[in-house]
Amino acid sequence: MTDFGIVDDSVALCKGVMYGIAPNLRIVDLTHQVNAFSIRDGARFLFGATPYFPAGTVFVAVVDPGVGSSRKAVVVKSKRGQFFVLPDNGLMTMVEDRDGVEAIREVTNPDWMVGAKISSTFHGRDIFSPVGAHIARGDDWTQVGPVVKELVRLDLKPASVDEKGLTGEVIALDGPFGNLITNITADDFLKLGYQRGDKLKATIAGREIEMPFVKTFSDVPLKQPLLFIDSRGRASFALNQASFAAAYGIDPPRAVFIPRKGR
Repeated sequence: MTDFGIVDDSVALCKGVMYGIAPNLRIVDLTHQVNAFSIRDGARFLFGATPYFPAGTVFVAVVDPGVGSSRKAVVVKSKRGQFFVLPDNGLMTMVEDRDGVEAIREVTNPDWMVGAKISSTFHGRDIFSPVGAHIARGDDWTQVGPVVKELVRLDLKPASVDEKGLTGEVIALDGPFGNLITNITADDFLKLGYQRGDKLKATIAGREIEMPFVKTFSDVPLKQPLLFIDSRGRASFALNQASFAAAYGIDPPRAVFIPRKGR
């Protein structure tokens, strides 16, 4: 997973390095379209994808605005037995909170890197890709470098529920569709007392918008707003066959408030 995009050869070079070390690798591209420099988006994609992969999977994640700086390159083993090769910049925050961390090591072993001269701006090719390939090949991952006690963390504020309602945040957009992805879990939303079919008034970025809570997009007329529980188990806002973000001018992050039913 990277924010490299696919317009040049960056992703192919990383794969070439991996195949050169472990020709029988199976590589799955989670995405290379993470919003440029967005560690939060990268953390969200890792959080969403990792439950669907088995123990022993090696995730190489490069969203690295601090490349070439003093930030560490690390390997993390989660308590689910998965490995993460990435910059120590907060990408692991959401996975760490859910799955726990068994061990962390800094990447310092030059034998696990590519070339005598490491680029100061392309650690995806020269550090993260070869390290990931070595681990996937079965090499002893503890040889990568010394133990690290703790990871850098993102400051992620969870949604909160009180007697008035629920306060959360729009954290991202759902690809080309323009749905609003929030940090509001289904469990927290349901504490407000709404049932499917109920109407509610959500305040998003200071604007109050009325809509029903429904199961899916086609439960409302075309281009009408709705709130639904998305495939990742979070409350999301959408228009049926149109972009909610474009229609209401929403650009994450933005505050969300939903009152309790009947208030």
